[in-house]
Amino acid sequence: MNKILEQFKALSDRNRLRVMAALFHIDELCACQVVELLAVTGATASRHMGLLVRAGLVESRKEGRWVYYRLAASLNIQLVQWLEAELKNTDELEADRALLMEIVSCDPEELCRKQRGVECCPNP
Repeated sequence: MNKILEQFKALSDRNRLRVMAALFHIDELCACQVVELLAVTGATASRHMGLLVRAGLVESRKEGRWVYYRLAASLNIQLVQWLEAELKNTDELEADRALLMEIVSCDPEELCRKQRGVECCPNP
């Protein structure tokens, strides 16, 4: 019962629900894409993603300096179906889907430069 409580606590935040909805449509998002989608700081996005990971809803992997997130392989399919149905037709998530298409079409290094400046990701 503790696991389901932790999952519902993790889902009790608007931004975390937005990330889950985004991951229903995009297989994997890097941390900078999450920052861009939510329009929050990197630290705030990291805290949100950490809660989703600890709840077993999302998995992360590190590739070089990038951290990528995807839905957990062990995620209960009935929970996913319920969430997808509940989140399907909301105006906010429709706007997020359009924004998400712009975000994923941009190179992660470009997003990083935009968010942190050229000191973080110098132009090649």
